[in-house]
This record gives sequence, structure tokens and C-alpha cells, in this order.
Amino acid sequence: MRRGVVTALRRMLEPRSVAVVGASARVGSFGYRLATELLSSTAPLDVHLVNPHGGQLREHPLIPSLSDVPNAVDLVLLGVPDTAVAAQLELAAGRGDAGAVVFGAAHGLSDTLRTIATDAGMALVGGGCMGFVNVPYGIRAIGYQERDQVPNGPIALVSHSGSAFSALLRTHRPLGFTLAVSSGQELVTSAAELVDHALDIEGTAVVALLLETLRDTERLRAALSRAEEADVAVVALTVGGSPTGRRLVDAHSGALAGDDAAWEALFEAHGVHRVSDLDELVNTLELFALGRRVARAEPGTPRGIASVHDSGAERALAADLAHELGVPYAEIGEPTRERVQAWLDPPLVADNPLDVWGRGADTERLFTDCLRAMADDPAVAAVAFGVDLVEEYDGDWSFPHATAAAHASTDTPVVVLSNLAAAVDAEQAGWLRTRGIPVLEGTRGGLRALGHLLSRAERNGRPAAPPVNERRQRRWQDRLGRGRLDLVEALTLLADYGVATAPTVAACSRDEAVGVSARLGLPVVLKTDERIDHRSDVAGVAVGLDSVDRVARAYDGLAERLGPRVVVQPLVTGVAELELGVVRDPLLGPLVVVAAGGTTTELAHDRAVALPPVDLHLAHRLLDRLRIRPLLDGFRGRPRVDADLVAAAVVAVSALATELGDVLDAVDVNPLLATPAGPVAVDALVLPR
Repeated sequence: MRRGVVTALRRMLEPRSVAVVGASARVGSFGYRLATELLSSTAPLDVHLVNPHGGQLREHPLIPSLSDVPNAVDLVLLGVPDTAVAAQLELAAGRGDAGAVVFGAAHGLSDTLRTIATDAGMALVGGGCMGFVNVPYGIRAIGYQERDQVPNGPIALVSHSGSAFSALLRTHRPLGFTLAVSSGQELVTSAAELVDHALDIEGTAVVALLLETLRDTERLRAALSRAEEADVAVVALTVGGSPTGRRLVDAHSGALAGDDAAWEALFEAHGVHRVSDLDELVNTLELFALGRRVARAEPGTPRGIASVHDSGAERALAADLAHELGVPYAEIGEPTRERVQAWLDPPLVADNPLDVWGRGADTERLFTDCLRAMADDPAVAAVAFGVDLVEEYDGDWSFPHATAAAHASTDTPVVVLSNLAAAVDAEQAGWLRTRGIPVLEGTRGGLRALGHLLSRAERNGRPAAPPVNERRQRRWQDRLGRGRLDLVEALTLLADYGVATAPTVAACSRDEAVGVSARLGLPVVLKTDERIDHRSDVAGVAVGLDSVDRVARAYDGLAERLGPRVVVQPLVTGVAELELGVVRDPLLGPLVVVAAGGTTTELAHDRAVALPPVDLHLAHRLLDRLRIRPLLDGFRGRPRVDADLVAAAVVAVSALATELGDVLDAVDVNPLLATPAGPVAVDALVLPR
């Protein structure tokens, strides 16, 4: 943390005095918009408008220079060309001004501006940004014309994108803000610092992040932890790659983790709701900002959503999309089914999702009763009224009235899930929203938002770090400090941390390989143990050798092509091939990777990533994200695998990452064979730092 940065940041975001350098009386110019937006602030501000050509804007004279402002100010808005920005920032720094906003791209000036502001202890937003709005405080430090009153509300927004920042402030959705900042390049003041400040603003209940890259990692983790402790929902949209190193691709798990791994692991660790696009972002923000939260259920109690529809086809669409997105539908109880069935016209069946539409008699009461019945079911965490909410030319408001009546009769979250965003009637939607009922626009984005609502209630917090086995840690730190491990050592390392491994014996001659095979028992597997990262890429593995002659021939072939060092293992077969790994992110440190294994693992890209420590609960969550997860449950007649034992292997690799992460670049266990008796590691690559 930079010295004095908290005070400087607070002064900048809650200023009492502001100087606009580059202010202009010329209507339509950037300096004019910047000055007039500031002058429309409701906070009592001491404003100084600076322009070397003089003049007057409204009742404010334009003074020639920032040096003519009598005292240091809290905020300097630099509406000047890039050619002048460094000199003006240096002038502000020398005066003791607390903070500045650099609106221009500052091309080629990043290091200079960063040094000036940092050395002076200044806070600085930008460059290449739109500025900020502190709504409850009443300051508008933006360089473009915005609506007269940005709505006040519970959302704090930090966006690297200026265009998205503007769009979110102008959306027709009921998104109200405490603090909204277009942070741009974050030359000095980071998104992490802005989030931390926003959490100090009374009324902040939701944080929205739109980020292009990861900076100030430790401060961001601290802010996210603080938000989680305060039950402030954080919703994040990331674009572009994180800095997870491509240099790690010489381990399968490094390539598999990919550039997105840091975001995934960071957000998993701190309960951040990650969204995939702006529509999902606004749906989720509306749900968290306007609607009710899902009550926490007893552990082990399955819960899901319920939806009520006026269309059989749209009901099926919602069910299909929910299945694709992993949003669970509740298994409603028999009392609910019997209650609802009595209201339905044949041949409609009481089920979830529920198609209600029949002859249309007493529509409002019918839908109200069905929504209430679903909300009363103990397995239902939230109820969605899946209707298009189109403009009704006969003036029928049965749908919004039924929604409002159901909402008033229950504490369960009740929302409207409109299938077609382009057809939503603004008047009906606005009427519902003023009553605290979210209107989610679009089936996919709305269902994703409901998934975030459910997952928040299931959050168990960060796993506790296990105690460190210092003796084991020192032993392997010393060994890793001496260089790369061969396969026998790599598997010994895994076994020391609790991962079951196949018996593995090294051999350096044909006679040794044959003798070891006889002792282990045929059939066996022969693998080269030369310094080759991916044995399968060079045909370095011979599988299913069921005679000593085949062992001898296989050894000769490997030795001739690759070298004399081999290992011998008994043949192990599994129900599924998994991959476990540890990769080092340059900013976050070691990450645990769980994936579908085998030689095509990167192509499948079926993986989950987490920051250690990983406990059994989180390990199961990671496994559940894999598309191959059903293989462990006896898919299509295959033997069933004890998923608890597989999860325990994930926890063991997490312990390895926790104790040895500082001396490792990568660990790649591929394949980890899932057998009915438990997972067995048969190959591993360990790369010391």
C-alpha cells in the first residue's frame, strides 16, 4: 500500500475542491462538457476552471493556470491533450493536490505519469478513462454529458471499459449506484483500491466489475475478501486474457489451465459471480440489487428454481437452457403437485417447470395461486414467472398483477423471466420493478442470473488451510532445490502427500527391465525415463506387455530411440482418465487444476481451477464442473468410482501446492486413473522453479 494513498483516494473521490484544467466556454468542446458536468454536481464544491486563454463559463471565470489556484485542491480534472498532461500533472503534484483524473490515452506517457503521481502520493484515475460519479456524495467528474441525475442505489461499478461504463449508467434497467468509476489504464489507482473505497460507502451492497486484466492482486484479494465477509455480492465480467504464463505450456496442466485460469481461480476463492456478457451482467446486477436473496438451506438439502409459464414451448426452452447452463430445477413435493393439479385444465400436468395456460379463465388468480404454491414448496429457492411481458393491446395486466400478488405473499424470491428482451413492455416492467420485483430480460441471461442467486446461498466460505507438515515440506524443498525429479521421485512425492501411485521401478538395461517385470507381474507398462516431458508425443510408452519377450523387444526399441533409462509399472486400468496439476500464476501463485486426462486433454479443455487450499467440499465442486463427471457414477454400465476418494486426491495435490508452491513451476499428474478401488497416479511431471 502506498503511503498516504487512502487519504488521497478519499479526498479525490469525495472532494471539497476541484480544479478543471482545460475547461472551456466553447459549447460542445470536451473542456465545456467536463466543466459543465462538474458544475451540475450537487455536492458543495469549491470549483476552479483553468484555461490559459481566459474567459468565463457561467458565473465562473477561467483562470490562466493551475498555479493561480490559491490552495491545494482535492481533485484535478485534466482535460488537456496528451502533449500537456505530464506538465500539468507535475504542477498538480508540486502543489500538493490530492488526486487527478487523466482522460486522454496518455500514449507513451504511462511511466512518466505513474512516477509523478506515485512520488507525490497522489491518487490518479486513468489514463484513457471516462472519469467517475460518486452518487450519494454528489460529484460528477466525467467528461461527457450524462443524465441529469444518475440513479442512486446499491451498486458500486468499476470498469476498464469506458463505453460499457457509459452504457451501464444509461441502461433502462433499475441499476442505481453509489460509486461508478471508469478506471481506464489504472496507471496509479487500481480497481482494487476503488473497490475497497466503495465498500466504505454506506449503501454499497453489490460490486460490479468489468476488467480487462489483473492488477494489484493482493489488494484485490483483500477487497474481495472484505466484500465476502460483509455479504456484498461481487459480479464480474472479464474480457481478454489474464497473465497466466504461456511459459508453463511444457506441462500439460499449464497449457490446459490457459490464460483464463487466474480469473477462474480468483473468483472461485472469493465467491465472485462471474458473468459471460453484458446482458448477463445487468440481469445479475438487477437480481442482486433489486430482488430478494435466497435463504440458506440445511446442508445436503437439494434446492433449485421453479418456473411457471403460459406456453408449453417456452417452458421446454427454459428447461433445455437450464440443463445446458447447470441451473437446477427443484424437485417439487407431492403436496405441491396435488395442490397445483386441482387448478389445471386437462391434459396439463403439475410439474416443474409448470405450463399453466388452459382456457384462460380467471388468469390472474390462476397464475397467482400457482406461483404461490411453487414458492411454498420447501425445495424451491426462487420462483420465475416465465412470460414474455409484452404490451397487451386489450389492457390486460393479469401477469404483472399475479406476480405482485405472489411476491407479496411469500419471502421466497419471485422474478419475471421474460423470454424475449426486445418485446418487454417498459410500463409493466417498470411497475413491477418499483415493487422490488426483478424483470430478467432474455431466457439465457435470466437463467444464468438465477444460477448466481442460487450459488450465493450455497457458498460455504474459503476452506481453512491445513496444518503444514514442516518436516515433509523441508525434505521436498531441499530435493526440488537440486533440480528436476525423475518419474520414480515424482510419484514418490505424490505418495508422500497422499496420492495413491502405481508401483514404479527404474531400469537401465534390458535384463533389468525383464527382471523387474517378472517381479511386478505381467502384464506391465514400459516408459522412457529420459528427460522427455510428454512421453506419448515421442512414442515413449509401451502398454500391455504380457510376456518377457515383448518386454525385451519394447526395451530395445525405447533404448535405441530415446535412451537406456526406463521405468516399469504393472498395467493399471481405470474407468476414467483424470488430470491433476499445479501451475504457477505470476500474480496469484500456485493454482490447482482438475481436468479430463489423457493425451487429448488440451483439446477437450474440460477443466476446473482453484486457488489452494482446496477442501473436500470444494474438490467435489471442481469435479462436478467436469463434463466427464458422469463417468465416475457408473455411466452406461461402467463400474462406479468412489468420488470421495477422487476428491481426496485433489485435496492432497492442494496440500502439495500449499507447502511447495514457492519452489514449483508445475506439477502434472496425467493420467490419474479413476478405478473402482480409488484413483491411481501412473505418470507425473514435476518442474521445480
